[in-house]
Amino acid sequence: MLSEVYHIIQDDWPLLLIGQYPNGPLGGIAATLLLSVLGISLAFPLGVLVALARISPWLLLRAPATALVYTMRGVPLLVIIFWGYFLVPLLIGRVVPGFVTMVCALVIYEAAFLSEIVRAGIQALPSGQTDAARALGHSHLGAMRYVVLPQALYNMMPSILSQFVSTIKDTTLGYVINVPELTFAANQINNRLLTKPFEVFFLLAVIYYVVCWSLTQLANWLERRIAAKRAGSGGAYRKDLAVQDGQPLPAEL
Repeated sequence: MLSEVYHIIQDDWPLLLIGQYPNGPLGGIAATLLLSVLGISLAFPLGVLVALARISPWLLLRAPATALVYTMRGVPLLVIIFWGYFLVPLLIGRVVPGFVTMVCALVIYEAAFLSEIVRAGIQALPSGQTDAARALGHSHLGAMRYVVLPQALYNMMPSILSQFVSTIKDTTLGYVINVPELTFAANQINNRLLTKPFEVFFLLAVIYYVVCWSLTQLANWLERRIAAKRAGSGGAYRKDLAVQDGQPLPAEL
């Protein structure tokens, strides 16, 4: 079996890597990563706005943001893709390319999940941060922009990267609307070979595993780094307090 997989890689690596580009649309791993990067990068600012609306004191912002989050998290991504692919052309009177439909579906869907990550990161900070910012004269939005969000976003980096990994796997659904991403490329190879479906999709699984495992390891490294920085900052702060009070330093410091 391994020899068959090797021959598939040897014969079809351009299709798996970039699809039919430059003689056709970009596809394969390149299209999968492009979809993921566009989806998560465009969804992130929307997710921040939705999260801020969710925790805002104004009901007119909080209610629609909450409805959006619960709707998007309660509906499968495939349904959102079909809504965009079949409903939007009826509304605007023109065909929307599958790639654009997939990006828009990912943006709306991932924004709902990212908003919950952002909201959890904000609410995980001590309430004294917001109170101190308000005491210095900042408005609610000013406190969020200048004090709370910079700290929360730094702490949320591992979770955001994990969501990016999830987005990579979600791009496989682009296959159903003929977006030439990695799964679509693998199916093209399978349709040509006909007799080696296990080898083709085994290779597909390995590629996804390597990409997602690598990014997961990066997320774990970031999480450890942030935890170590927190511990170091906390230790330095306790040392400063001890020196100021003239007290002996604890042994663990």
